[in-house]
Amino acid sequence: MMHLSKHFIGALLLLFSIATSAQSVKKPNIIIIYTDDQGYGDVSALNPDAKFKTPNMDKLANEGIIFTDGHSSDAVCTPSRYSLLTGRYSWRTSLKKGVLGADGPCLIEKDRMTIASLLQKNGYNTAMVGKWHLQMQFEGSLGKDRDWSKPFSDGPIDKGFDYFFGIPASMNYGILTYLENDRVLDPPVLWTKKKDDNNPRTFSDTITPKGYRMTPPYENQPKKGSNGWVEVAASFNDELVLQTFAKKAVEYIADAASEAKEGKPFFLYLPLTSPHLPHCTHPDFQGRSDCGNYGDFMEETDFRVGQVLDALKANGIDDNTLVIFSSDNGAETNYVYQREEYGHYSSLNFKGGKRDIYEGGHRVPFLMRWPNMIEAGRKANVPVCQTDYFATIADIIGVKFPDNAGEDSYSLLPILKGESYDEAVRGPVIHHSVSGHFAIRDGKWKLNMLRGSGGSLKPRIIEPLKGEAIFELYNIEEDPGETTNLYFEYPNEVRKLTQKITRIISEGRTTPGAPQEYVKKNWVMPEWFKS
Repeated sequence: MMHLSKHFIGALLLLFSIATSAQSVKKPNIIIIYTDDQGYGDVSALNPDAKFKTPNMDKLANEGIIFTDGHSSDAVCTPSRYSLLTGRYSWRTSLKKGVLGADGPCLIEKDRMTIASLLQKNGYNTAMVGKWHLQMQFEGSLGKDRDWSKPFSDGPIDKGFDYFFGIPASMNYGILTYLENDRVLDPPVLWTKKKDDNNPRTFSDTITPKGYRMTPPYENQPKKGSNGWVEVAASFNDELVLQTFAKKAVEYIADAASEAKEGKPFFLYLPLTSPHLPHCTHPDFQGRSDCGNYGDFMEETDFRVGQVLDALKANGIDDNTLVIFSSDNGAETNYVYQREEYGHYSSLNFKGGKRDIYEGGHRVPFLMRWPNMIEAGRKANVPVCQTDYFATIADIIGVKFPDNAGEDSYSLLPILKGESYDEAVRGPVIHHSVSGHFAIRDGKWKLNMLRGSGGSLKPRIIEPLKGEAIFELYNIEEDPGETTNLYFEYPNEVRKLTQKITRIISEGRTTPGAPQEYVKKNWVMPEWFKS
């Protein structure tokens, strides 16, 4: 009897172990919250001296892992969004500098695998709520032959999302109306443009340090002799956009939770419009912070993040939901105004901001929380990029992807598990500016290529150097503010970094695998690449 009892107990323990193991590898729900123009110093957990508080972003940081050296793939909007969804650098496409508008062919190529399509094919419900800004195609053209009753094409539901609710692009680009799946909900038959922040009836052609608005009232026709007009729906109110997105996201989570508990998890991509200009804060949050309109807008943004986190808890799915939080690039140029007027450092101690090749242009908040997997309160200091989300998510769900997908994506799952991670395996991170200039980061070294790097525009911030200002070399571990150029002191490092970025560009990938094609059109080949 005792002998049988031991075997019986052993069998029970084995079954319990198998059940526990199965539970531990259960596919998580995945949410990516993507803010717009938020600097590294715009999270109070990362910047204790911030002039506003972000308790919900702090919650993600404190209950998960902070990647202190995390980067967007570009210093502006459209290319970063492409790279996040595809795991591939955007400068490999036809977009070599700048951003796209609202209306036109989508930058994500036909049949290009995205995080959404990868998860969709592997049993996930997939949804997007928020700002797209990768272009979609509407009937007609700006002010001509528009037919808003017809479905638009080349949008999120063509790129792997089962459901979409949002707006086409930034609010200063138009088209300002809400979209659902492939339909326009309210025809944008009126017109608006940038308006004075304090007088919604006064139009402005300049961006002030404090910002501008796209608020009602709207015009029936664009005024002659004035540019910058965008199409807008009568029902559209810029102050209500964040509230609307949060409400839709919470509703989606509630609807998807029951299936998630039964084994069909969901992916929600939530790209917000804040704190990008215009700083159109909901009236409930105006005047609350110690950092003017910007601080108010950030506090509302944090509140909306909190609504999403509360929805996960209310529906009993927060423990097995991976929440990824980051921004598409660094803080807008009004970070200087915030610093001088309020003593708030959106870029923290990093140089530059949005559009720049310097750290302030692309080092961003990079947080992950997944209670079932990630130990709370951890930090990772290895350089990583938003392109890595693709391979990380594929690794989490246990699938391989083909050679022609995720070419610049490395899995961060070992870091999430607390396992050892060889930085050399990750490979260099490539940075890119609005003007088409490159930088390469490999370990402690960062090489900024300021001229002849693929763009005709010069970067907005160039330090005077002895000799010709083509390269800047920095030891980022010792000099994260990029104050001391070591280009002339370490020629061997410059040579090695140049060789590495040349290979990464010419082979069409950063990761191991078969070389891939990339779009060479519209690219001015830099001298260092020719050599």
